[in-house]
Amino acid sequence: MYTEISVPRHVAIVMDGNGRWAKHRFMPRLAGHSQGVKALRRCVKACLVRGVRVLTVFAFSSENWQRPEDEVSGLMGLLTTALGREVAELGREGVQLHFVGERRGLSERMCAGLAAAEQETAHNSRLVLNICFNYGGRWDIAQAAARLAAQGEPITEASLNAAMGLAHVPDPDLLIRTGGEMRISNFLLWQLAYSELFFSPVLWPDFDEAALDEAFAAYGARERRFGKTSAQIQSAPPAKMPV
Repeated sequence: MYTEISVPRHVAIVMDGNGRWAKHRFMPRLAGHSQGVKALRRCVKACLVRGVRVLTVFAFSSENWQRPEDEVSGLMGLLTTALGREVAELGREGVQLHFVGERRGLSERMCAGLAAAEQETAHNSRLVLNICFNYGGRWDIAQAAARLAAQGEPITEASLNAAMGLAHVPDPDLLIRTGGEMRISNFLLWQLAYSELFFSPVLWPDFDEAALDEAFAAYGARERRFGKTSAQIQSAPPAKMPV
């Protein structure tokens, strides 16, 4: 059974391997992305069961615009369809949606859909689901600094952190990247400073509860020191769990 100690409060995921999953099956890449939506639905439910409080996923990077035009347009269509199909169910499950990323350049229809989904689920508190869409870690830092400069505020670690796209949640405890690649690819560059990293060989469409539990088991076996020594960590009183 799962405990509050072994389950990370905030999980971030780079959902990688959709295209390769499709290629292995002689299917178009968009079929892999479609299966990836199902994998995300499965992962959200698993996180709800296990008591994860925040799930942040990398859905579309600012660099993904360089992909073939038909794949990009297909991904936009998938997001639009998913908004129509999934938001009501996520709302019933107690999920609060946030779309983090640059919205300039997106269609008016899509921007309206993102805003409506956020508004519709704003009252929920069981799980915060951050979908990083048209997002890049460098963009996030740059936009935060630009915002502070425009307001005439000093740029410090605290003020920069408060201007980030994920200022509404604590930093991730665990980053999972699927698909066997071992890099973070411009994802949450600021927020991952002290996150534990787990790289899974499983392609995202095949990522299931067992794969998630494997990542959680690895996380639970690690000692998070945040610059302190092991002796300091072991002698400290148990941290109080959030209410």
